[in-house]
Amino acid sequence: MLGSGDDPFGVAAAGLTWLPKEEHFGVRLDGRLVAHAGLLRLPVAVEGEETEVMGVGGVAVAPGVRGRGLARLVLTAALDHARTQGPRHALLFCRPPLVPLYRRLGWHPLDTDVLVEQPGSGVVTMPLRTMVTPLRDDAHWPPGRVRLYSLPM
Repeated sequence: MLGSGDDPFGVAAAGLTWLPKEEHFGVRLDGRLVAHAGLLRLPVAVEGEETEVMGVGGVAVAPGVRGRGLARLVLTAALDHARTQGPRHALLFCRPPLVPLYRRLGWHPLDTDVLVEQPGSGVVTMPLRTMVTPLRDDAHWPPGRVRLYSLPM
């Protein structure tokens, strides 16, 4: 879908190990997958208070079909499903140039570092931008330090 390069998501420089997604949402055109988003439920703590989030990752749109609203389509499907799973928020990590896209889609950047687990390193600070979106109308992300109790998604 994104070609044959070694770094289809543009995040290899971050040097991180990522979790595979458990649920997948896609768009096919002429039998070919052209857009994807993945989900998984993850434990997190905000200022020491433990909860869960729906982690969103593997969001991609094939280069030849960008600008057609396919990212919105797969993210809407993924978030509609995430709303049935219990967590009050979805969380994703993205490269800084993608922040405006996710803002247009209803995501909000966090103004704090996020700690994530990494094999052999223990806990590291996520070098990519962390963004959240509510999964319920009354959900508000609390202020404070954020710790993901897993590899990033």
